[in-house]
Amino acid sequence: MRIALCQIVTGPDPKANLELVADGIRRAAEAGADLAVFPEATMACFGVKLGPLAEPLDGPWATEVRRLADEAGIAVVAGMFTPAADGRVTNTLLITGRGLDTSYDKIHLFDAFGFAESDTVAPGAEPVVVELDGTKIGFATCYDIRFPGLYTALADRGAEVIVTSASWGSGEGKREQWELLARARALDSTSWVVACGQADPRSIGREPSGKAPTGIGHSLVATPLGQIHAQLTDSPEVRVVDVDPAAAARTREAIPVLANRRI
Repeated sequence: MRIALCQIVTGPDPKANLELVADGIRRAAEAGADLAVFPEATMACFGVKLGPLAEPLDGPWATEVRRLADEAGIAVVAGMFTPAADGRVTNTLLITGRGLDTSYDKIHLFDAFGFAESDTVAPGAEPVVVELDGTKIGFATCYDIRFPGLYTALADRGAEVIVTSASWGSGEGKREQWELLARARALDSTSWVVACGQADPRSIGREPSGKAPTGIGHSLVATPLGQIHAQLTDSPEVRVVDVDPAAAARTREAIPVLANRRI
C-alpha cells in the first residue's frame, strides 16, 4: 500500500485550507498513492473559535474533499470539526474516496499541558476500522496516541495499519514523546502506525500564540516492530511511503502480544 503523508500548516480559513488539501491530493495521486493522510484540524487550525466553523459531514467542506478524492481516485483522511449535539463541536476525521465514506470522532480529548480541548469539543465513543483494497485500517487522533488500549482495540478489530492524524503541541520534550509514542503504539498493536501531524507554523514564518496545539511536524511511519520506516522534518511536505500490510501478520506470529494478553 502506498500512503502519502500530507504534512501541512493550516490557518483559520477553511476555504484556504481546501487549497492545501487539493494540492496534497494532487501530489499524492501523481505519485501513485492509494491513501492521502492529512493532519488533525485540516479544516481549521486550533486557536480560533471552532463553533462557527464546524460543518456537518454533508456540508460544503466535506463535500469538496469527497469530490477531490473521487476526482483523483484515491482515499483521503482529513481532520475537520462537526457540530455536536450539546453545542460543542466534534473533532472528526473524514474518511472518503475509493468506496469509503465514513468518519472517526476523537475519543480522548487533550485536557493536558494547560489546554482544555473538552471545553469546546465533545468526545467520540467508537473505534473505527475500514477496509481499503483488502487492508484493514484503524484511526486515531493526536492525544489518542497516549492510550494503548485504543490501538490494541483497533488491532483486535483487524487493523493492520493505524492512521493517526495530529496537531501536536510544542514544548520541551514533545517531539521525543511524539516519536516514542508512535513507535510504542506500533509495538503494542503490532500494526503499522502512520502518524501525520501539522507542520510547525514557525517553519513558514508564522509564530504560534497561546496554548493551542498547532503542530511540530516530524510526521512518521512506524513498522509493526516499532522501527521508524520514514520521517519528515518540521516543514510542510508531501511524502509518499510504501508499507507492506502483511508485515503486521508476520509480526503477530513472531511476537503474539495480542494473543498472549492476560488482562
